[in-house]
Amino acid sequence: MVQNRVAARRSDADRSSIRARRCTLDATQESGPSVRATQFAMGTIMSYTVFGPAARASLAAACGEIERLDSLLSRFSADSEIARINRGAGREPVPIGPQTHAVLLEASAFSRRCPDCFAVTVGPLVDLWNIGVKSLHRPDQSKIEQARGLVNDGDLILDPLKPSAGLRRAGQSVDLGAIGKGFAGDRIREVFHRCGIRAAYANLGGNVVAVGSRPDGLPWRIGIQHPRDTDRLIGCVSVVDRSAVTSGDYQRYVTDSRGNRHHHILDPSTGYPADSGLISVTVVSPGAMVADALATALFVAGIERGLELLEHYPGTDAVFVHSDLRVSITAGLKHRFQAGQNTEFTIMD
Repeated sequence: MVQNRVAARRSDADRSSIRARRCTLDATQESGPSVRATQFAMGTIMSYTVFGPAARASLAAACGEIERLDSLLSRFSADSEIARINRGAGREPVPIGPQTHAVLLEASAFSRRCPDCFAVTVGPLVDLWNIGVKSLHRPDQSKIEQARGLVNDGDLILDPLKPSAGLRRAGQSVDLGAIGKGFAGDRIREVFHRCGIRAAYANLGGNVVAVGSRPDGLPWRIGIQHPRDTDRLIGCVSVVDRSAVTSGDYQRYVTDSRGNRHHHILDPSTGYPADSGLISVTVVSPGAMVADALATALFVAGIERGLELLEHYPGTDAVFVHSDLRVSITAGLKHRFQAGQNTEFTIMD
């Protein structure tokens, strides 16, 4: 079973000083010849298992692609294209490559379709809250309002002809935390397909990409972490050639002196950690980027509005975990979701 768990992210200082590390390959036997690899990139641990005679070559290509994307898209690397866009905020747009332009274009489209639930210019709020450090100093309301005022994806200027990108106002910044790994997951899938791989899975820090089915013809089974018990699964989904991404309040959070949990998924409309009545959302979709962006958007939106958003993405389903640990799944997962021990769920038509 593939565990859909998110590795702890490093501090900003660590992330800015560590570049993507090359894959460590390990030839193994797992229902047939396979090659495994691990890699640190995009602030997290990534792992891959690939089956077939081209497994080793495809993994080398996949790891190289992740390194390249990390150098383009990480806002914590001073040389990345995203960092250059952020440094140039309020000035002229800067030249960017076609892939950076593509992910920003897709992010803008998600923002328009999921208003107030998804924002690629959320960087000022992310920096202000700085969730992930060991202690929390809750920002002043005035600072939250100031940062929230800078979050406006309409201020992201994209020119497809040059191509170039820029931000209209000083202090604005792009953060791809809700879509970057999904974009990378789709690129990994393309690499594997080009290499003729028919069975593989990749876990990009909790973003799971399943290529084809298992070598024995059975679906891949992707475990979903129990939001309040790290030793349990809330359930698992069986997938073939799908991606699964989970957003939850347990992945990166701090607890204040009153015992209140402050997680890293920020609501761009309020400037605070999202409080929609959900504590975990898993999205299963043919596309990794769609799954990544929607997992965040649905978590922020809540279940009623989230279901409305899902209607725009045929073939995409979700597992919702409510704050009282009730589990709801969309109808497309009726025969693909298996509940964990002592977990009950309802199917939403």
